[in-house]
Amino acid sequence: MSYEGFKLLKIRVDRGVLFATINNPPMNLLNIELYGEFGKLAMEVAKDDKVKVIVFDSADPDYFIAHYDVSLLLQYPDKAPPKPIVLHGGHQLQELYRTMPKISIAKIEGRVRGGGSEFCLSLDMRFGALGKAILGQVEAPLGIIPGGGGTQRLPRLIGRSRAMEIIVGGMDFPADIAEKYGYINRALPPEELTPFVEDLAYRIASYPAETIAIAKKAVLLALEKPVVEGLIEETHLFNLTCVSAAAKERMSLFLQMGGQTREGELDIFKVVDEYSKKIEEK
Repeated sequence: MSYEGFKLLKIRVDRGVLFATINNPPMNLLNIELYGEFGKLAMEVAKDDKVKVIVFDSADPDYFIAHYDVSLLLQYPDKAPPKPIVLHGGHQLQELYRTMPKISIAKIEGRVRGGGSEFCLSLDMRFGALGKAILGQVEAPLGIIPGGGGTQRLPRLIGRSRAMEIIVGGMDFPADIAEKYGYINRALPPEELTPFVEDLAYRIASYPAETIAIAKKAVLLALEKPVVEGLIEETHLFNLTCVSAAAKERMSLFLQMGGQTREGELDIFKVVDEYSKKIEEK
């Protein structure tokens, strides 16, 4: 797939990983045009069986995504519309990324606030650069609340009290605090961030597509079903992976190459990398 027609996202695909670099000067404002390109990318990547992982980063070292365009909010009429019965376009876009059978990652090296933060929260993982990444929900100081999912995703991710601090406090959270709160997965030194994220993305992309999709589905169920129902569904999904040809091949190679030996277990990922390369070379 060529991924043509993008003006605000620079796209490249390598070894099953799609890298999407956000470039919407002067500060990567989340506006209608950028939302449109996020949606276009989601629709196109859904059809691309070669892509298993999406990594978002920014061409601007100071801004990942500034926030949603406030000038658009000022266009609201004086009277609020009726209570909606369906998700608005922004929520629908975020749900595409949250539920698609591919892994999505934000590599954050600058500021990401408001609607930008909410977009990142809909992705599967977030990693930030120490001393550079800053996250926050800045709506309350403007007299509004997050409207792109922040009030719903943050409490599920980090708990009620810390979500209250972020949403009602309206402050900035540097990468080290964001990591402690669970806002991001890890905070890494700037020089280590790209190598870590790329290694993780390439590693995931080396696994069978059906394994990635089923694993993601199983994890999402934990937020949607009671524990017993979730465990039953997990067993069913586990059984589906165990009978797949890809899994049988990998488990056989794991045993053949000494993965389940005292020595092999000491450096298990060396064995995993070796049989992964063997499969790729076929």
